[in-house]
Amino acid sequence: MKPAASLHLWKATTVLALMVNLVPLSPATEYEYPGWKPDSFGGGRAYDKPPQCVAIPDDLRLCHGVGYNQMLLPNLLEHETMAEVRQQAGSWVPLVHKACHPGTRIFLCSLFAPVCMDQPIYPCRWLCESVRQGCEPIMEAYGFPWPEMLACDKFPQNDVCISTPNNTETSTESGYSPVCPPCDNEMKTDAILEHMCASEFAIKTKIKEVKRDNADRKVILQKKKKAVKLGSLKKKDLKTLTLYLKNGADCPCSQLDNLSSAYLIMGRKTDRQYLITSIHKWDKSNKEFKKTLKKLQSHKCPTYEKVFK
Repeated sequence: MKPAASLHLWKATTVLALMVNLVPLSPATEYEYPGWKPDSFGGGRAYDKPPQCVAIPDDLRLCHGVGYNQMLLPNLLEHETMAEVRQQAGSWVPLVHKACHPGTRIFLCSLFAPVCMDQPIYPCRWLCESVRQGCEPIMEAYGFPWPEMLACDKFPQNDVCISTPNNTETSTESGYSPVCPPCDNEMKTDAILEHMCASEFAIKTKIKEVKRDNADRKVILQKKKKAVKLGSLKKKDLKTLTLYLKNGADCPCSQLDNLSSAYLIMGRKTDRQYLITSIHKWDKSNKEFKKTLKKLQSHKCPTYEKVFK
């Protein structure tokens, strides 16, 4: 091995080890690589300007505090501005909170906010496959397919790549619980607001009836509904709105065991259905929920572009 190549490999493995173990790196000032192109991912393309090393902003919730302070921009998903990174990355925050796989955040941040190196370092293919296996059931519950931009066969198998601790183990054990994912939410203000921002609409309503509908659960609402966030919904849609718990026919959802209370329900529209993405009892006696309602009055969500096609 040539000395330069050996030095590069040492640098790469050192930085990756630091990243995986979440040890902060020393901040760099600026990196410019005129010849850099992501040839091994998506065919590569020429950018308007060479990648630079920039600070990971506080409001990039997905990756701020991931273990290093600076990232390459454009990133490895061809996002050329920080605004674009924020828009795309924000939609993934609720998935990370579901703890469907311990490597989810590292995998996503290696692409959305790649560590500054003299050439791009991609996540290992096995890491992608392991995260996909752990998280895809939850994404399906929200009506999302695994996006093409994260197709695992695009990532390297044998080259230097980003892994996780115990990288010889490909176990998919995780914190994923059997509870229906939209029902498995903490009553925490930040979590509720993040779900609100990642959902297309939110309403206050009471539930009239819940029925099994093949593999889904059909949630029939009472007539009176109040829009908390109208989003993609139109006022006329509220009158006949029926919601579905995707793949929720058999998984537990304690919120639907007793239908006497009002609910804060968030959702999104698919081609055929309006799906529930999060459901909470409307409980003003709960301090966190009361705090959430107060923050909602001034909270502004980033404008997310659609990530999942």
